[in-house]
Amino acid sequence: MFESPDRADPASTRIAQAMALAIHEHRLAPGAKLSEDEVGEVYGVSRTVVRAALQQLAHQRLVDLRRNRGAYVAQPTVREAREVFEARALLEPRTARSAAERAGPGDVATLRAHLAEEHAALAQEEPARALYLSGQFHVEIARIADQATIFDFVSQLVARSSLIIALYWQRRTALCESNAHHALIDAFAANDGPAAEELMKSHLLDLLSSLDLRNRPSVARSLREALE
Repeated sequence: MFESPDRADPASTRIAQAMALAIHEHRLAPGAKLSEDEVGEVYGVSRTVVRAALQQLAHQRLVDLRRNRGAYVAQPTVREAREVFEARALLEPRTARSAAERAGPGDVATLRAHLAEEHAALAQEEPARALYLSGQFHVEIARIADQATIFDFVSQLVARSSLIIALYWQRRTALCESNAHHALIDAFAANDGPAAEELMKSHLLDLLSSLDLRNRPSVARSLREALE
C-alpha cells in the first residue's frame, strides 16, 4: 500500500522528488525503463528504498509499474492527453478566479518571482526547465486559491501534463509567444476574478493547440545521464 508523504521513508521521498523533477524537466522521457539497480547506484541506496520511491511516483501517475516487467515512466495516450486538458479546463479557470479574488501583495510578488525564474531559464536556453516552472506557476495559483482538494487535483494534472508535452508538443515557440502568465499576474494584482478566469480559459486552449495529438515514439536517453 502507498504511504503518504508524511509517513514515507525520507530517503525514498527524496529520490521520488528528484526523479519527478527529472520527469517534469523531460530529462526522463515517457516510456523510459527505470531499473531499480541503476537508480540505486545513481543515488547510493538499496533497491528497497528505490522500490518505495517508485511506488510514490506510481501513486502520482508519473510511473507505470508493470508486473514482472519493472517500472517505466508513464506514457499517456492521446485519449489520456485530451482527458487531462479537459479536466484542467474544468478546474483551473474557476480556481484562477478564486485565487485572484483572494490574492494579496505577497501572492502577487511570489508569482512575479516565479515568472522571472521562468524567463531566466529561457534566457539560459533551458526550455525543459522553463516548462517545468510554467507548470508550477499553475500549481502556485491553486495554492493561492486555498482549496486543498483542488490543489491536489491541479498538482496531479500539471504533472501529467509534463508527460503529455514531452510526447506531443509540436509548437515549441509557444512558451516564448505566450504572455498569458503576465496577464494573469496583472489580473491577480487587481483582484479581478472574472478576468483571471477568462485568461486561464484562453491560456489552456492555447496550450492544447500547441500539441500534436498523434502517437509518436519517445526519445531514448541514458537513465544515469538523466538522473545525475
